[in-house]
Amino acid sequence: MKTLNILKIRLIERTMVATDEELLPAIENILNSTETADQLILDSHQIEMLILNETAIANGNLISESDLKKEDSEWMVY
Repeated sequence: MKTLNILKIRLIERTMVATDEELLPAIENILNSTETADQLILDSHQIEMLILNETAIANGNLISESDLKKEDSEWMVY
């Protein structure tokens, strides 16, 4: 992971100083082509959980973050 972060930083630094007008669009095309290839594959349990959550949202079964924190802090007292 450390090597990957170093590579990312080097690439960012090199693109920041690049003056070749054809280089940056070429890099962008490469990056865009990999975006469509990276698809997330979900198993049946994950799909079921997403459907259940979408249904809950559609039915208004929501809680705000502040209410959730309040309930959590009240629960932690006991």
